[in-house]
Amino acid sequence: MIKDSIDEIKNDLRSKRDALMMAHQKLNEDSNSWNQAIIALSLTTGLIESIKMKLELNTAGWALVPIILSSITAACSSLIKFRNFSQRQEILIQASANLTSVLNKARNHKSLDDELLTEYNLALEKLETSIYPTERKVFLKHSHRNLLEILKQETKYFNLINLANAGEVIELSDDSSLSSEEQLDETTHPKKEPLPIIQEVQTEEELGNTL
Repeated sequence: MIKDSIDEIKNDLRSKRDALMMAHQKLNEDSNSWNQAIIALSLTTGLIESIKMKLELNTAGWALVPIILSSITAACSSLIKFRNFSQRQEILIQASANLTSVLNKARNHKSLDDELLTEYNLALEKLETSIYPTERKVFLKHSHRNLLEILKQETKYFNLINLANAGEVIELSDDSSLSSEEQLDETTHPKKEPLPIIQEVQTEEELGNTL
């Protein structure tokens, strides 16, 4: 789709930038899962070794358990290096930073010029070389849906502001807040009775005795 206006450029940059950030988040979660598995296997291996020493378990079965766990740990470490999480995350960070920079410049422009269009095309090239097409399709779909939800929520928010400025009653749909017409439940929010005011009249002699 050809982008021939500044607003279309900004919306496209936002969606693609968010898609890259979602891809980076997914890679980070996968990397953390693998690292946590390696830590758990290493701690389990050390625990079994300690139990063997304390209980003097020298049978063949107990001797094989640490070897098996160590082999699984080494295999997981090799898979992490093979999947190259760190380098892929760095590429996504650089591409996302490039898109963010172009987006900031687009926000400061009132119209589309040749310089901005050139930087926009370079940012798209950086995006297309940083993530596979199948993954880009998935994350762009999520990004578009997320931006539409944000736009819908912002529109609702500004409409409520206009109603409040007009002096109309606002009914909030959020369960965590109460509208002006909602009444507190007396079972969960009992009414507080006013404390009785005790008035004591003291004479000058009584006041002198108390002092």
